[in-house]
Amino acid sequence: MPRRNQPRKPSRRSEAGAGGDLLGNGLAREESGPVGYANERYMVRQVPGARATKTYRCPGCDQDVRPGVAHVVAWPSDPGGADDRRHWHTGCWAGRHTRGPARRWS
Repeated sequence: MPRRNQPRKPSRRSEAGAGGDLLGNGLAREESGPVGYANERYMVRQVPGARATKTYRCPGCDQDVRPGVAHVVAWPSDPGGADDRRHWHTGCWAGRHTRGPARRWS
């Protein structure tokens, strides 16, 4: 069958929007938290460098996550947890099981 006659596959973007996870983000996944919070579940979303437009402070290393740097946003999955979103360097989030946050928020 010629390529132009094949049915179109749904795009990933339209499938992701249909899920409607917390904050309307179908790309978020649930993972365990960092050391000290390992029993808690966190929603995690990747932020590509092109969409990173502000400077944030990474709780894993207490250094800046600068604009244009791909990183991870994590927040507790409990109701109202989105108010506690934190922007982590991807490597800091990956190593969260071996060292806890360098900074504590109250």
